[in-house]
Amino acid sequence: MRLIAPVFASALCLCAVLASPAAAAENRFPQPLAEESLPSVTKLPATWPSSWVAIHDFHFNAIVDGRLAVVDTANPVQPLKGLVRAAQFANALIAKDKGEIYTAETFYSRLTRGERTDAITVWDMATLQPKGEIVLPGGKRQQSVTYPHLFQLTNGGKWALIANFTPAQSVTVVDLDARKVLGEIDLPGCSQIYPTGPRGFASLCADGSLFSVTLDANGAAASSKSVPKVQDIDNQALFGTPAMVGTTAWFVSFHGMIQGFDLSGTVARPLPGSFSVGTAEGGAPEWRPGGWQVINADASGKLYVLMSPYGKEGSHKDGGTEVWVVDPAKKARTLRIPLKGQTLAIAVTKESTPHLVAAQASGAIDIYDAASGAFVRSLGATVAANPILIQVP
Repeated sequence: MRLIAPVFASALCLCAVLASPAAAAENRFPQPLAEESLPSVTKLPATWPSSWVAIHDFHFNAIVDGRLAVVDTANPVQPLKGLVRAAQFANALIAKDKGEIYTAETFYSRLTRGERTDAITVWDMATLQPKGEIVLPGGKRQQSVTYPHLFQLTNGGKWALIANFTPAQSVTVVDLDARKVLGEIDLPGCSQIYPTGPRGFASLCADGSLFSVTLDANGAAASSKSVPKVQDIDNQALFGTPAMVGTTAWFVSFHGMIQGFDLSGTVARPLPGSFSVGTAEGGAPEWRPGGWQVINADASGKLYVLMSPYGKEGSHKDGGTEVWVVDPAKKARTLRIPLKGQTLAIAVTKESTPHLVAAQASGAIDIYDAASGAFVRSLGATVAANPILIQVP
């Protein structure tokens, strides 16, 4: 007992210290955080770093709640920098020279029913807060799964062009600086908007022709011209979203033929000499382009085409498992890049060492070295539920 008692007494003292009110209170009630004023908004850089992209999340499970995710592709830990709301089949544009983002949106007074309002919302690129709105008349803005060429800039970025569908097709011209609608151009049988010259646009038409419109200083049609048979609708139909290299638009067909168009003048013109992206073994039944954003370009002019080995009739939106890099000057494939999974959209950053950004059907965003094709990192499915379009500012 003499040996045990001192040890027991020491244990009691230690327990008393651990169970003291001051120690218990400190454990239960940590020091309070400093007061924070509300609202609290962290500003983004006025000029986004070249590793940043905007990923359009169509958000299939809640289309009225679409969004544009601002993503740092170089940050595997916290890639999501912010969100811009993009409601109901929205389209988006980024005007980095003005520090503004534009979303063409549709709203209903009862969320999914009631009075319809079409509008362009103007967002600040630094705060991602709305700073203006332009209401569009007629309730006719085209609502479809997002294509980038339903909403485009012209006239040095001062005007926006918006595709309409009622199902009659037309284009609304909007003065972004004055925040007002200028007019509407009928576009029967033609779709998509490809800016041309200093002030105009072209559209691909259902009969295989290419229709160009020149706008006057008031936003009305000053002249127009149609170039027939620029594509074979039945056998070599073109994807509607091209890769832009300067004022040259490079389109790829459902069967892998590449066709360039010169958009520098008032009339868009096809470039001579279309060519194939190439062939490869292992296709079942064959390799074909597939996806939503299926072709992109880097600063040097190389083209990146999303390819699927399961190409067949009707597979053009299924996505791809490789990216084929094509040099349009040599009209030859220079590299094949295997992807980590079925991919729907691709884009190339404007970094000094450019990266290929690939959005999987699962929502995962993967990053590759554009020059070598080496896998760099995955951002996981952390920034968007349904990423179908990648915009590089």
